[in-house]
Amino acid sequence: MAARTTTGHRSRTFLQVAISLQTLALLFQTVTAGMLLSSSHGYALHDVGSRVLYAASMLYVITAILTWRPGGGPPHPILYATGFLVLASVQVASGVAHMTSLHVPLGILMFGLSVLALVQVLSARRSQRSGTRS
Repeated sequence: MAARTTTGHRSRTFLQVAISLQTLALLFQTVTAGMLLSSSHGYALHDVGSRVLYAASMLYVITAILTWRPGGGPPHPILYATGFLVLASVQVASGVAHMTSLHVPLGILMFGLSVLALVQVLSARRSQRSGTRS
């Protein structure tokens, strides 16, 4: 029983790390989007950041699956993670096609949703530590 609890705690920690990385990558993308207007390096940084963001979204999906199946966690983070990966795919496609009317609002939406998911996971951990369930 203790091994399962430790495994569950560890997998939830990995989920927190994955969501944190995704949120930081989205924050980096917002900064480099602004740099596109004022710096010659803005495009290169935004391009690299998009690849990092896409990788972070894939890591979030994999971590959510591993948290659920072997870790014994809830399955709903898989839905959230898959949704982020779909949004990231649309985001990349709209960026490559220079569709800023879709790309910019979608980026804002993704950042907000990622922050909400991060807050949800962190507050769930805090409530588990205090012994209450939400």
